Amino acid sequence: MARWTIEEPGELTFGQVTGLSVRIVAGRLAVLAGDGPPTLEVAEAGGTPLHVEHDEETGHLTVAYHDLTWDGVLGWLRPGNRRTVLTLTVPKNCPVQAGVISASTVLAGLEGRTGVRSVSGDITLDGVSGEVHAETISGSVESRGLSGDLSFSSVSGELTVADGAPRRLKAQTVTGRIMADLELSPTGHVTFISVSGTVLVRLPADVRTDVTLQSTSGAVEAEFPELTARDRPGGRSLSGRLGGGMASLSATTVSGEITLFRKDVSTETHEETEAHA
Repeated sequence: MARWTIEEPGELTFGQVTGLSVRIVAGRLAVLAGDGPPTLEVAEAGGTPLHVEHDEETGHLTVAYHDLTWDGVLGWLRPGNRRTVLTLTVPKNCPVQAGVISASTVLAGLEGRTGVRSVSGDITLDGVSGEVHAETISGSVESRGLSGDLSFSSVSGELTVADGAPRRLKAQTVTGRIMADLELSPTGHVTFISVSGTVLVRLPADVRTDVTLQSTSGAVEAEFPELTARDRPGGRSLSGRLGGGMASLSATTVSGEITLFRKDVSTETHEETEAHA
């Protein structure tokens, strides 16, 4: 077992890395998929030493404060100077566990199983195609180019999915807003659940999916006339089959509003033209 204590900026290079566990408090964390040797770059180090351990036999790499455990991330209350700025580069199929308190986190290009926990730090998922479980208290999650599985849960944090084509996507919030611009494959399965958070979803006009939208007291609207509205004492719902069905999309709230937007080809082309202008 190789061990290092990090108290100042620097860089480490490792042999084979088959798993990564990283836990920090404040600052910034980036975990990037790369083809070269696994590396740790420390651009900023706080007053409390950060410990690094690499098991050469198993390949597991740990970067953490010893008193900050994975299970204790969401209940962390200890004060102190714990700000650090880290960039870790690992193989794209490397399983990752990342836990932060208020640090911002970027995970990019990963294809393995990834777990990330945050109290208030925001999380960015860029081009992630593996299985991701994200849990926050108030931190938001933004995903770009999602093509794998994403499970998200939060109290007040928001979820934003841009240009997503997930296999499985499940999000649960209490007050946090959910916004998703999706392309659904025939086997895509999407479930959104919120108490009072707003749910906004946009689908292509030619999507093939079964849809169920329902709220106890919130407004439910859709730009797809094929969906059937039902008002009942327990709430309002819109449901139906678009384009013959195959995929599935469901959104449920207690008082949060639900809106399903329609992305027409002409609208998409216009947006792309403006983006490249």
